[in-house]
Amino acid sequence: MTTYEEDDDAGDGVEEDSGSQPDFDPLLTPWDEPQSTAHAQTDGSGDIGAVWAPSPSPAGHRDSWYDASWWEAPPAAPYSARPQPTWYPQPYAQPQPSPAAEVQRPLAQEAIAVPRQQRRWLVTFREVAETLLLAALIFLAVRASFQNFKVEGHSMDPSLSDGEYLIVNKLTYAQLDLSFLNFLPFFDAGDDPLHYLWGAPDRGDVIVFRAPTSPDRDFIKRIIGLPGDTVEINESIGEVKVNGTALKETYILGTTGCTQTCTWTVPKAGTAEARQTCGSHDCYFVLGDNRQNSSDSRQGWLVPKENIVGKALVTYWHDGEPELDLAPNHSVGIADKASAEQ
Repeated sequence: MTTYEEDDDAGDGVEEDSGSQPDFDPLLTPWDEPQSTAHAQTDGSGDIGAVWAPSPSPAGHRDSWYDASWWEAPPAAPYSARPQPTWYPQPYAQPQPSPAAEVQRPLAQEAIAVPRQQRRWLVTFREVAETLLLAALIFLAVRASFQNFKVEGHSMDPSLSDGEYLIVNKLTYAQLDLSFLNFLPFFDAGDDPLHYLWGAPDRGDVIVFRAPTSPDRDFIKRIIGLPGDTVEINESIGEVKVNGTALKETYILGTTGCTQTCTWTVPKAGTAEARQTCGSHDCYFVLGDNRQNSSDSRQGWLVPKENIVGKALVTYWHDGEPELDLAPNHSVGIADKASAEQ
C-alpha cells in the first residue's frame, strides 16, 4: 500500500513503501480500477498537501467489483403490469363463410338504402297484398272443389228437410281425358278416353244437378238408374225394379207411383237414344225420396252427365241450428224374394 507522509524527513509528496505489493488479481482489469485524482487540501496549518480520492463514476456506470447488487436480478414487475401476449388466430381457425353468405354479400353491397318509414310502409303493403292473394287463391280452390246449397221443398223428405244446408263435393265425379297419352307405345285410351278419377256416379248417390227442364235451377235427387239400366215401377205395390230386380229402399216416404209410363230404359253415351236425350253424355234416372211429392225422371226427363254439379257430402244446418252429419248417400240394396214375389 502506498502512503504519503507530511514530515520534514520524507518531504512533501515523498512516496514510502510500507509493505509488499498486493497480489495480482486476474479478475480486476485496468479498466475496472477506479480513476483517482489529486485534490489540494489544507489541514488548517496552512500546508497544502495532495490528497488522492477516487473520481466519481460516469452517470449510468455500475462498478461491478464493489457493487454487489450487480449480481442480483432486477426486481420483478407485478403481473398486472407485465405486457400481456397477443394471440393471433391461425387463418384455418377462422369460421369460413357459408355459400349463402357469399351470395348475399354482393346483394347487400348493392342494396339501395330506403328510408325507414318508406321501407316499413312497403313491407306492410306487401304483407297485406300477399295475404289477400293467398286468401283469394284458397277461396277459388275451395269454390272449385266444394259448394254449399240450401234444400228448398220437401221432395227429399225424410232424408233432407226443407231449409237444410249441405256441402257438395264437385270433384267426386271428376274425369280425365287420357287421349293425350296415345303417342306412348303400348298405350291405347280406347273408344272412351274419359276416365273417372274417384269413381263414377253410383246407384243411391244423392246428387245436385241442373234440371234439363230448368237449366237455371239446381235440383237435388237420388240416382236410381245407371246408363244401360231398365227401370220399372210396379204402381200397385209401389215397388221399383232395376233390370228386373226389386230395390230395397228403407229411406223413402210414401209409395212409388207412376203416371202414363212405368218402364224406362236409360241410354248409354254414344247410342242414338242418348244423343236424342242427353247428347253425347251418359244419362241417369233419378227419383226423390218423397215419392208422392217429387218432380223427377218419372216425368220423362233424364239427367245428362254434364249437368251433374256434384255429390252431397255433409249437412251442417238442420232445423234452425248447426248440426254436422254425413249426407244420406244410401247404398241401394236388392229386396228379398218375399218382397219381390208380392
